[in-house]
Amino acid sequence: MAQKKQSFEDSLARLGEIVRILEKGDAPLADSLKLFEEGAGLVASCTKALDEAEQRVVKLRKGPDGEPEELPFEEAVEQ
Repeated sequence: MAQKKQSFEDSLARLGEIVRILEKGDAPLADSLKLFEEGAGLVASCTKALDEAEQRVVKLRKGPDGEPEELPFEEAVEQ
């Protein structure tokens, strides 16, 4: 059965749990490795979600004719 995709927020919360568990340092090695692997997957998933969100962000500015026009994200960040 396919695993349901977690939301960004759920993934981030789970990643926080994993960090807390690993920082304690009392988990058995095998469990720590499994948690580390899960965490690495969550980091990749969160990074992908942030990259996708960044691509959707645009800034509007007033164009030469007075109508709003979209500014590419890179240009919006530089301003």
